[in-house]
Amino acid sequence: MLPAFSFEGEIPVKRLLLLRHAKSAWPEGVEDHARPLADRGRRDAPRMGAYIASEGLDPDFALVSSARRTQETWALVSPALAKPCPSRTVASIYEAEPAAILAAIRQAPAESETLLVIGHNPGFEDLAALLAPQGEATALARLRIKFPTAGLAVIAFDIETWTDIAPGAGRLESFVTPRTLP
Repeated sequence: MLPAFSFEGEIPVKRLLLLRHAKSAWPEGVEDHARPLADRGRRDAPRMGAYIASEGLDPDFALVSSARRTQETWALVSPALAKPCPSRTVASIYEAEPAAILAAIRQAPAESETLLVIGHNPGFEDLAALLAPQGEATALARLRIKFPTAGLAVIAFDIETWTDIAPGAGRLESFVTPRTLP
């Protein structure tokens, strides 16, 4: 389980989980938005869900891009979680810039303590760097190299509601990929 991170002696109020969709296939004649998961993606997604549960990171709410590959990722992650998690499909985070993803996060339910967002790169990589310029050194270094499919960035914030989330306000607690799992 991840240790509690503290901001000036306080336990963080909110935790953001950025999960890039699992590995997708590239079937001929299928538009990008409709691309399904590849076999590897169907194997990796439940493993990431199990990791989230094993670390006590179960989300209270999930925002999921409208793309087929993100919807399939969520369908495979959610059963592995330790508790049921309501979700909302958010079309605006499909292939989005960091500002659009941040706008969606700010509209998440205020009572949600741990928020999972399933989306795409390069938006996720850029957003993680924008939100959490500090954190665990090894995780930061790996994140700056690449945010691969099914990669998970865990960012802690000392904020009351998701409307308060701001660039530079977070701390990267961990960055995990399927290849780094046992």
